[in-house]
This record gives sequence, C-alpha cells and structure tokens, in this order.
Amino acid sequence: MISITTSNLNGIRAANRKNVGAWVDAHTPSVWCMQEVRAPQKDVDAIFADFAGRYVRAGAIDSPEGLCRENEVCRVKGRAGVGLVSSLPVVAVRHGLPGLDEDVDSGRWIETDVRTPQGYEITVASVYVHAGNADDDIKMAQKYRFLDAMLVRLGELRDEAAKGGRQAVLCGDFNIAHTELDIKNAKGNVKHAGFLPAERAYVDRWIDEYEFVDVMRDLAGDIQGPYTWWSQRGRAFDNNVGWRLDYQFATPELAETARGFVIDKAPTYDLRWSDHAPLTISYDV
Repeated sequence: MISITTSNLNGIRAANRKNVGAWVDAHTPSVWCMQEVRAPQKDVDAIFADFAGRYVRAGAIDSPEGLCRENEVCRVKGRAGVGLVSSLPVVAVRHGLPGLDEDVDSGRWIETDVRTPQGYEITVASVYVHAGNADDDIKMAQKYRFLDAMLVRLGELRDEAAKGGRQAVLCGDFNIAHTELDIKNAKGNVKHAGFLPAERAYVDRWIDEYEFVDVMRDLAGDIQGPYTWWSQRGRAFDNNVGWRLDYQFATPELAETARGFVIDKAPTYDLRWSDHAPLTISYDV
C-alpha cells in the first residue's frame, strides 16, 4: 500500500511557520505533491531538508537521503511553485508542459516516475492550474492556454497506460470545482472563475474523453463535498462553506487500486497551516 498526498501550501515558508512540520510527523506519505510553494530555491531546500529529518524520525526512511526531493520555482517572484517529496525511488523527472514558455506558466507542473515497493513505475505529477479571474481576460486566457496544453499531455499519459506502460496520477490544485457537489454555493458562483461552465467542461473531457478517474469522487460517491478549500474571509471555514479544488486524477488501472481517502481538515481555524486541506489517497498498487 502506498499513500499519495496533494496539498496547496499557500506558501511553504508560511506553512512552516504555522507548524506544517507537526503534520509531517504524523503522516509521512509515500509521495507528497505540493503547490503554491512560493519560495526561492534556498528556502525550499532548507524546509525540504527538515521534512527529510522528520521522515527519518517517523521511521518512514532510514536516512535523509532516502527522501527524494523535486521542485520547480516559478520565474515570477512570489507566484506558484510546485514540488514533491517521495520516500519511493524517483527514476525520472520532467518539468513543465511543452509549448508553455511564459514566465507565468513556470512552477506549475512537475512529473516524476516513481518505483513502488513491488517494482512498478508510475507517473506522479504535481499540478497547479492558474486561478484565473472572470473579470480579467488576460488571466483567463492564461488559464485556458494551460488547460489546453494539459489536454495534450493527458492524451499521451492515457495512451501510454492503455498500452501497458506506466499508469499515472495527476495531483494538485486544479482551481476548478467540477460539479455542484464540489462547491457549497453553486448558484452564487456560476459567473466566477473556478466554476465557469467553460472551465468545468475541461474536467468533463478529462473524465469522459481522456478516461482519467476522479479518484476521490469515485471513492466518496455522489455526496456533497467534502471540500478542500475555504476562503480566509468571514466564517467560511467554520461554516464549511468550501470548494473542492484539490484532486487526484488517475488512469483507470491505477484508480482501481485506490482503497480510501482522507481530507485532513484542521479541527479549528487557528490550527490551519494553509487555506487548503491535504487530500491523501491510499493505493494498493
């Protein structure tokens, strides 16, 4: 059994100040995908090194070198940034999506091929899709351009898995609530970025045309939520007025091995280390 976690950190340095380390002590997922790292490389390296020490003390690895660490810093200072750490061996790393060369598109996609204890290789990607803004044509164009580039890569990953090659799972903050089950106030947000029909249509295509499985929804069934993000404003967190923006989309064979999920929502507002909660899924690969 392996565990894969995805979590938007809302800044790795801020999360570190808010004691994300205590969460690491208790969980140590096999692969942990992170988004909105938003820090220069030297700071990422230092905090990843701290995580490695915590994995050792938790008994997940024998030495700090046993935690593979990969990331990409966004070329726009203070923006985006993706990374992952893995107690499984990483045999290959790929950065970015072909055709996306603008600075604003950097720090949003990193792929790793990891080897499971049984010897299988699977592709795990940490993904941070642009948030967009329905009142800003430039930001929406950036988001749709990124989503279009994703379609090309999803097709390649689908075809490789279908031919008996590596299975794949895309983990991250996709900044889209797919259906009304994934957002508390659907009617009030149909004209807001993150719940626009054109955005949601991409997720339809990932599932219906590209055959990726929304693993958490497949496990949870057609229930309201559970959500992974709550606005910092008002009492959204306390009243559970949230959005499901964090997903794991897997190729069918890998999705079939999923055994359970946890959305690790903090017990109280003051104990949060991000405005997102980690989503962890266990796979019996």
